[in-house]
Amino acid sequence: MTVPTGRRERKKAATRQKIADTALAMFLERGYESVGIRDVAAEADVAVTTVFSHFASKEALVFEQDENFEQRLTQAVTGRSAGDPLIPALRHEIHAMVRHCAAEGAAPIWRLIDRTPALREYEESMRLRHAESLAAAIAAALDQPPTSTACRAIARFVIDAYSLAREAADPRAAVDDIFRMIEAAWETTSLT
Repeated sequence: MTVPTGRRERKKAATRQKIADTALAMFLERGYESVGIRDVAAEADVAVTTVFSHFASKEALVFEQDENFEQRLTQAVTGRSAGDPLIPALRHEIHAMVRHCAAEGAAPIWRLIDRTPALREYEESMRLRHAESLAAAIAAALDQPPTSTACRAIARFVIDAYSLAREAADPRAAVDDIFRMIEAAWETTSLT
């Protein structure tokens, strides 16, 4: 996430982080279903409207890095130099995201997500949204129509690589294995 520069932006970012941290601690301690938005607001010492001004839903409190991840994925495509190949840039970003989500302390959060249907459903819709944003960035970078099947398929494969690697015993090796397949698939398109 970009570091806010002004005092007001820093204060808003700190409030957002405080709310997310408070909610996650409460969810892990009491269970997701047992904690309401009002409980989070009270514990974080903010108004319920403040919670909703930072997070669109209760599920979004768990996935507070959602927008950051989506921006990082599209930036991996749009921020490349003219001669940099697409797939290695995406592999690099997925490695970084998997490192973040496999970091020490992340396991209880993923267990919470895995055992909570509302969070699993939210994660799935988030992945689909990320895949669509990534596909649009790929299509734009390659001067293709936004509905390009090849761009959409590769974007889905990249997003699924993240999910599969996160669950693997050796996430780094899983990313490399999956990206070898993605690279092979990408090379068969006429877009490379």
